[in-house]
Amino acid sequence: MWIKNSALILLGSILLFSCDKKRVYDEYKSVGNSWDKDSIVTFNLPELDSTKRYNLFVNLRANNDYKFNNLFLIVSLELPNGFTKVDTLEYEMADPDGTLLGNGFSDIKESKLFYKENVRFRSKYKVHIKQAVRENGKVPGVKDLDGITEVGFRIEKKE
Repeated sequence: MWIKNSALILLGSILLFSCDKKRVYDEYKSVGNSWDKDSIVTFNLPELDSTKRYNLFVNLRANNDYKFNNLFLIVSLELPNGFTKVDTLEYEMADPDGTLLGNGFSDIKESKLFYKENVRFRSKYKVHIKQAVRENGKVPGVKDLDGITEVGFRIEKKE
């Protein structure tokens, strides 16, 4: 019986890790129950093979407390020389009826949001992510963005 259970665990582990062959880097950071507008989530990326190209993604875990259809992010890619490329991005987070988009069986949904493709790294980089959501007709940003619980960054091999 022990050998049979061990074989099943080994097989499950192999299947789990072999399904994600493209992954080079994947990390999440918690922002608590809400994401403060002044909170910047930073990822220190590993040094990658400069001869290869990569696709980059912002990953989010959200729950039903997220009350907006869209999400606005300011994503900065800081190069080793200090030069920073800044992008303001908009993502659809919910259907028109308010149903949260993403993968997951519970009320927590995981969204893999495309950021950049075909990127070549020449050294160690940093990524800074900040939320920039505003309510309709209001200038100040949403102080505490409820429903976003974790922010992640993912790098995949370009195939």
